[in-house]
Parts: sequence; C-alpha cells; structure tokens
Amino acid sequence: MNKWTRRGLITAGVIGGSALLVGVGIRPGNRVAKVKSLITNESEDVISSWVKVDQNNIVTAIVPHAEMGQGTHTALAQMLADEMDVAWENVRVEEAPAHEEYANFSLAKGFLTGSVEIPRVLMGTVDGMFFQLSKLFDLQITGGSTSVRLTGNHGARVAGAAAKEMLLDAAAEEWDVSPNQLTLEQGYIRDLSGDRVEPIATFAATAGTRVPPAKPKLKQPSDFQLIGKSMPRLDIPSKVDGTATFAIDVNLPEMKCAAIRHAPVFGSHVVRLDHSDEIDVVDLHTAVAVISDSYWKAENLLGQVKIEWSKTPHDSISDQQILEQFNTALTATGAEFNEDHSAGDVASALASASSQIDATYFAPNLAHAPMEPLNSTAHVTEDHCEVWTGSQNPLGLRSAVAEALDLDASQVVIHNCYLGGAFGRRVSHDFAIESAKISKHANAPIKLIWSRAQDLQNDQYRTAVSSRFVGGTGEDQLPSVWTNKYVNKHEPAEAPLIPYAIPNQEIASVASPIHIPFGVWRSVDHSQHAFFTESFIDELAAKSNSDPLEYRLKLLGHLPRYQRLLEKVRDMIDWKFEDFSKSSGRGLGVAIVKSFGSIAAQAVQVTVNNDELKIDKICCAVDPGFAVNPDGFKAQIEGGIIYGLTAALYGEINVENGRVKQSNFHDYPIARFDEVPEISTEIINGGGPMGGAGEPGTPPIAPALTNAVYVATGNRIRKLPIFNLQSGRKLSRTQTVT
Repeated sequence: MNKWTRRGLITAGVIGGSALLVGVGIRPGNRVAKVKSLITNESEDVISSWVKVDQNNIVTAIVPHAEMGQGTHTALAQMLADEMDVAWENVRVEEAPAHEEYANFSLAKGFLTGSVEIPRVLMGTVDGMFFQLSKLFDLQITGGSTSVRLTGNHGARVAGAAAKEMLLDAAAEEWDVSPNQLTLEQGYIRDLSGDRVEPIATFAATAGTRVPPAKPKLKQPSDFQLIGKSMPRLDIPSKVDGTATFAIDVNLPEMKCAAIRHAPVFGSHVVRLDHSDEIDVVDLHTAVAVISDSYWKAENLLGQVKIEWSKTPHDSISDQQILEQFNTALTATGAEFNEDHSAGDVASALASASSQIDATYFAPNLAHAPMEPLNSTAHVTEDHCEVWTGSQNPLGLRSAVAEALDLDASQVVIHNCYLGGAFGRRVSHDFAIESAKISKHANAPIKLIWSRAQDLQNDQYRTAVSSRFVGGTGEDQLPSVWTNKYVNKHEPAEAPLIPYAIPNQEIASVASPIHIPFGVWRSVDHSQHAFFTESFIDELAAKSNSDPLEYRLKLLGHLPRYQRLLEKVRDMIDWKFEDFSKSSGRGLGVAIVKSFGSIAAQAVQVTVNNDELKIDKICCAVDPGFAVNPDGFKAQIEGGIIYGLTAALYGEINVENGRVKQSNFHDYPIARFDEVPEISTEIINGGGPMGGAGEPGTPPIAPALTNAVYVATGNRIRKLPIFNLQSGRKLSRTQTVT
C-alpha cells in the first residue's frame, strides 16, 4: 500500500470519476446485521459496527486494535465517547473480533489520505473503497503508533459523532420534533421545547436501522469534554485484580502442551530425528516440537530428542563478517546507492569546507524480548480451527492460519487476548501457525510456548545497520554540507532525513542483505537513524567548540516547534553546559527526533567514574500535536525511553557460526531498576495533526545518552551498545566501527 501516493490514490481511484459510477455499490452502508451476532448479547442494541448500547445505558466501544499495555483501548473509547457525548463512567470497551467486517479501513484511510479534505458527497464511496482494500489486505494491525492518530481521528471520533446524529434523528422521529430541538448530554437526550428526557438506550435500536453518516460534524478542540484529559485506563482494574486474560493464561479441556526447537541457523531444516517411541514428536521441517501433559514435561522430553539439521551457506557467518560486509558495501567502487534526499552542490561544498568530519556508526541486531513469552493455544478439528493468542494483527493471523491448514478463513476463529508486550514481534504469525499445525497432528487442543531461548534465537530482528557520514562546516562553524550513506533501507522512509537547515545534503542507501530475518521493532528505522544523525550533528557541534543544544537551535530557526521543545528541555534539566566536562566526569547530552507524527527532545545528565556510568537524570519534552490522554501519553513516552535505554546500554544480538548466541536475560539483559533514573516528561500541544505515543520516546534516548557520555569522558561512542558486558557492565573504550 505504501507504493501508492496518498493524493494519487484518491484522485485516480475516486475523485477522478470512474469510481463514482459504482460508488453507491461499494459504500459500507448499514452493517448492523453483519456484525450484530459477532458483538452482542440479548440485552444490547447495535448502533454501528463501532458502538453498542445495553438496557442500562452502558455504551461499549468496539475497537479494532489490540491492547498490549499501551492504553489504546482507553484512548479510542475516550475519543468516541467525547464525540458521542456520553458519561465516561458508562463507557466500556471491547476488542473487535478478527472478522472481515472489522477490517480497519479507518487506519488505511488515514494513512493514505492524510489531511486531504474529501467532499461530503464522496465520503461514503471513499470509505467503501478503503473498506474493500482493508478486507483484501486483512488489515487489523496495531503498530506504527497509528491507533490514535489514524484510527482514532478517522474512525473512533467519526463513529461517535455519527452515533450521536443517529440517536438524535431516532428521538426526533419518535417525538415528532426537529432534531435541532434536541440535545444529547452525558448519555441522555433532552427535548429543549419541553421536559422530555430519555436515556440513549431508548432509541438505540431505532438508531441502528439508519445508515451512519460518513462525514458527521466533529467537535472543535475547545468543545472537548474527555479528549485531552487523563481519564483512568479501562484495562488496568482487571490487570490489578488478576482477572485479565493473557494468552498464556488460557486453559482448555483435554489440552496438552508443546515445547519447540527451531533450526539453529536461519534457512536450515530437519534432516533426521532420533527419539524413543514414547515421545510424541512433531516434525515441522524448520522446527521440532514435543507434546506432553505439561510444558515442563514437554521441554524436558524435547531435550532427549536428537536432531540433525541441514547445512546452509550461512553456517560460518559471524558478527565481524557482517560488519566487514557492510563497510565494503559503503565504500565499494560503483556501488548502487538509492537516493533518499539531495540538495545543493555537495561536491563543491565539501571542497570548500573549512573543516570536515568522516564518521561511521553501527547499530547491532536487536531482539524484541517481550515479557510474556511467545505462545498460542490452538484446537483444530476436521473443518474448524480456534486459536487463542496475543496478536498485533488478528485478522491477518486468521488468514495465515487458514492458508497453513488449507481451510477457508471463515473456518478459523481467533480469540485475541491481552498481549504481555510485543514491540512489533507479535505482528508475525509464526508461533500461532505452529500451534495450529501441532494441534492438527495431535487431534487435540495444544498450548505451544516458546522458551526464552527460542524467542531470542528465532526472532525477527531489528536489523543491524552501518551508516557513514561526511560533513563539513563553513567559516561560521555551522555545517555547510551533510552526506550520509547507509546499508539496508527499511521503514519509515523519512527516518534518515534531518530537520536541520544544512544547504547541501546527500542521503542514500545501499543494499547489503544478511541471513538474519528482519522484523519491525519499536520505532523501526528511527531507532538506528536517530542514533546516527543526532550523534553526527553533535560531532559537528563539538568540532566547532559549540554548546550542542544552542548549535541545534541555530539550525532549527525554520522549525519553531522543534525550537520550543529544545528550550523546554533546556529548562527542565537546568542546562549549564559549561559546568560539564571530561575533567569533572560529568556530562550533558541532547537529541531531538520527529517520528510517527510526534517530536521528542531529550536531555540526559550522567556521571562517569572509572568507567562506571551513572545516569543521573533524563528529561523529555514532546509535542504530539494534541495528547488525547496526557497521563497515558506520558507513560508511553517514558516506557519508550526505558526500552530504548536498555537497547543503548546492553542491546546486542551476536552471531557466531551463523546462529544467535544469546539465550536469556543473563546475556541479553534489560535495564535494572537501579539503572533507570528519574524521568521527567512534559507535553506541549503544538497543534496540527495528532502524533503517536508508543514509539516516539525511543529514538532520541541513545544519542542523548552517548552524547552525554562523550562530554564526561571524551569517548565518542559510534558503535552500540554502550556497555561491554564481558567486562562487567563497564563502559567500553572501543566503541568505534572497525
């Protein structure tokens, strides 16, 4: 889908003319009959696919996103309830079923149209087109910080406002008055011309017979009652009292458990198995599973199975070879680079620069390591399959399982549970498909659990990247030229681009594939490129003996939102750069990155004593345009900071003899409580489109931290992670790329 331009798709496909001929036929229309059996019981009425109301005036928002601790269910329910004008204490939320009627066309519409204003007369046709596309692509994904900024604005708010109009129309018809004489407040409809007041439940059934307006009137921010307030999270009570169901909690009658071993080198497969007849073994070609009465028994029995794996061309690959391959790709004569951005005359600017810096950076492969291990429970019969798991794309999972079992998608039911962490890993379907195949073999319900070692050694990783920069400064010591060449471009496309006013730029990538499988990881390419670009701008500032924060401010005069955040974070951390130096062992660092629609500036203060690093303080100022739930937004930003901090300090997946070495948190550690300092976060609602929350906190932390370490030590870190674990969590003195 990202090959289509937003405006081009709308113009060519709809506004251009031909789609208008069939527009009425593809409009979503009234879908109540199609979804009612999926989401209701006898005491509930459906107003639209988004909204149901019960006899006690309880409004339930049906949300097409997974809840994995990010607060999406609460924020989207908040947006719907505000537009619908119902009381928050009467609002509930349910995740939409993995069914084609809940393909998330609001997300697709928001992604592809952006801020394009679509005429009211065409809105139904546009919605219908995106609905069909979303069904075609099984689009029900949670990721990319899209839930609030896309689904929320293009789905939840619209659904709430539409439900309000439908309810008012239904009440006006029953009372034989004009809808203009009625108001809806706190879930009650009032007749302004008399004293009649009724709960919306009275009119819900009648409202549900109407076609939802495709373009209802939305509130202005000044009219918000719930949006912009820190409403309590709807998922927290059940997580506190233990009633919340995660996939690993699922138990079914006659259920058995399975443990699994995957090929140690990606691309390998089973050649031969040797085991006793008493062990129930399943050969999955690239993995071997054992079934028993409990996971622990299955894991121990699996250890008794002798597995011979096929040889691959990657069996001798190591970290050093990957690094050498990348460096060769960046410097090879005649290498084919794909341009991201070009401006000015780079060659002339480099030739005339008063000083130059040439620096190469490296970010390693990283695993996702969610706290809840990958797991899935499946029950396959002759013509039916049910799966209980935690997925970031349950509708896509339904189709993937159906294909793997040679079933129709209608024969597969996905029960999506709370996700105990994901960070992009649960976008993939491998573990759930495996559970279904094992269940089919066993002719019984199977709970498959991956061990921590299997999770770390068979992930789909944030890929390693090398990135080389050559920059030059003019007589004013400000950068006049910026060149950047890096390996292996992924998403989002804008990740390597910089906001700074540098007149001559050349940014390009070169392909240098490796056998380690790629997967989306929190903030995707922003997590690597932010480290590269914000480190290099710091090197240019240091070369000119400038305060790195003030240096950035000079280069961002054309972007007042960026400047405002830097000024804010400067005040938050009490920035006095002249007081920090190598001689004092104290450092200050800063970074600013825009990702997923939000801009985040972070400042870090550190103390280094004999290679022991103490992070004293982290401050973050972030501009999301508008924060729907400020408390939840801050929690996500700070969670992203800690996730990125772990990666910066320790994150590294090492490859030896073609296989991943790490096997658990002893050699793939996470930041401990005593290593995470006080984090202060301030939100500035700068206006404009809403930005994301789950990912923008992660990219700036690594460069802000390494820039601070440079001030405190004089050691410029160009290769992550910061710590050399073999020396006992001490700062490494060899953090350059060789």
